[in-house]
Amino acid sequence: MSLAGTGTCLQAHGSSRSCLSCPGLGPCRATLAGAWNPDPLLLAALALWAGLLLRRQGRVPGWTAWALAVLVFVSPLCNLTSALFSARVVHHVLLSAAIVPLPLAGLTPGRRQRLRILGPSAAVLLHAGAMWAWHAPGPYAWALSTTPGYWLMQATLAGSAAAVWLCVLVPDRGAAVIAAGGTFLQMGLLGAIILFAGQPLYAAHLLTTAAWSLSALADQQLAGLVMWVLGALPYMAALLWQAARLADDLPETVEPAR
Repeated sequence: MSLAGTGTCLQAHGSSRSCLSCPGLGPCRATLAGAWNPDPLLLAALALWAGLLLRRQGRVPGWTAWALAVLVFVSPLCNLTSALFSARVVHHVLLSAAIVPLPLAGLTPGRRQRLRILGPSAAVLLHAGAMWAWHAPGPYAWALSTTPGYWLMQATLAGSAAAVWLCVLVPDRGAAVIAAGGTFLQMGLLGAIILFAGQPLYAAHLLTTAAWSLSALADQQLAGLVMWVLGALPYMAALLWQAARLADDLPETVEPAR
């Protein structure tokens, strides 16, 4: 049974050609530097995105998101996710907490408001459902083994993250706090469950981590730590930003008359 597939990442080297010393188990140290993903449809989509960005000057957030998309979908990191669950979680964190919100941050407040179709509570629940479902062993294994499953995972994680960030980035402070705070809590809880599970949960990585000097459990614990700490940091930053806004809005203390 091949364990290398991650949708288009599988096409970059083929499940039996990822590494001569560990066929079907994802890239090894010796081949990682050359493990780029040349999927033509993906490259065409990135080229189209770049073309749209070129028509708009001063879109630093958009270009940053584009560069991160190249990192997670085209660079060797994409193929590394075939071998390491921790790399997969890095991919998901970058997608949901950086690639998605950066272009939204570059939009005008009015445009973001028009795109927002869910309230903060519904957005948090939607994103939590997608995040928890795709990190359950069964759905995760299916996403790794089929191209439709892979892209469905990417689309639902990105779409639900967009719903959250559209609530975080609006002027409504209450909505922003609910969206950022709720997502901060659910990301931390999911990361803690993965970190402290005590046994490997993901069969797809039982045989893929040894080439990287990690046991399956150690790789899983690293993934949980990434999600618990790094995955929650952007939402903590959003909460601190709201706290700073609140402090700016408070009236200055007036010295009592003597």
